[in-house]
Amino acid sequence: MKNTQRSRPSVGAFDPNIPEEGPSAPPPGWLDDIHGYQGHKGGPDDPLYPPPPAYSPQPELNRNTLVPNVRVPTISEDEARHALLKFVESKWTYSSKPARNLTFRELQPITVYRYRLETYTETRTSAWQFEPYNGQMVDGPQYGMCPQPWDVPVTLPQRYTDLVEKVRVPHTSFIKLCHKCKGCGRTRCNNCFGRGMKRCTFCHGNGRSRNKRCTSCHGRGRKRCISCHGNGHRTCSICHGSQNLLHFILLTVTWKNNVDNFIPDRQPDFPDKKFEKVTGDPFFIDENVLVYPIQGFPDQEICDASLKLINEHLNRFSSTSRILQQRQTIELVPLTHALYSYKGKDRSFFVYGTENKVFTSKYPSACSIS
Repeated sequence: MKNTQRSRPSVGAFDPNIPEEGPSAPPPGWLDDIHGYQGHKGGPDDPLYPPPPAYSPQPELNRNTLVPNVRVPTISEDEARHALLKFVESKWTYSSKPARNLTFRELQPITVYRYRLETYTETRTSAWQFEPYNGQMVDGPQYGMCPQPWDVPVTLPQRYTDLVEKVRVPHTSFIKLCHKCKGCGRTRCNNCFGRGMKRCTFCHGNGRSRNKRCTSCHGRGRKRCISCHGNGHRTCSICHGSQNLLHFILLTVTWKNNVDNFIPDRQPDFPDKKFEKVTGDPFFIDENVLVYPIQGFPDQEICDASLKLINEHLNRFSSTSRILQQRQTIELVPLTHALYSYKGKDRSFFVYGTENKVFTSKYPSACSIS
């Protein structure tokens, strides 16, 4: 009886039909340009799309913002003492006795304004992306012209919220052979160079070690390649064996709230960075597509900061992003310098923020127990 069993290729046989691994990203010229999205390189270099002129508002001339006068907040001795006691509780080496028994000499309220400018922007970039093609729908140019980057519809998030959304651009999809395996679905194993076997590292291919048959390769001098399991090839890591890739343009829309703060340095003994973790009383809020520099405020440094930061934001963001909204705020941040005496020595501490946080550079009896 004739044997009809199909013969299998011998292990270690080289198959020239299986290609070497190609590049992980499409090479230059592999993909065609699409109108409105020219300049893509097929890699991570995302082109940035400046907004159309209609989306770039300009500030009106001779329009300024006036701010009302406010009263500087004060705290009582009981509030200052309570704040210090709460601060001492958070320091296990501090004694509460000085805080309970100190005598206040004076509470000096200090006027501190914090100016904040927020510019909410939308930025759009795009790049070629691909995925293995397994019969999914191909939304190509046969369904219509693809929209321009700023015409792709997206849903705006809540204002002043940072968010990144990725959108597949309609009508930019097409199928192409995988660039890594050249449409084979498999690539030659780089570890064994497509042979399926590798020289035994114990006997260096001799089959014997110390005049005995090598126990690692059983005297063959070669071992099955563990990378490809002896096949000489591996499934393509890009198309996962599907042989084709679905290419499309992916639009990345980034909404970001760009914030800058300014606080005049009025108290050299108090570190301004402490203000970053506390809140104040926002007695003035101005919001528009573009806000306008503040004028006539009692603190000229705030007026100067408003003019400077508004110009900086306009120059920094209007050429690359769409400015959706701006908001400028002036907060009155409470700061009180508390002067006191304890055991015949004059000392002081600061109470700051609406949270009544405490800062002190020196505290009596720092290593004692109450």
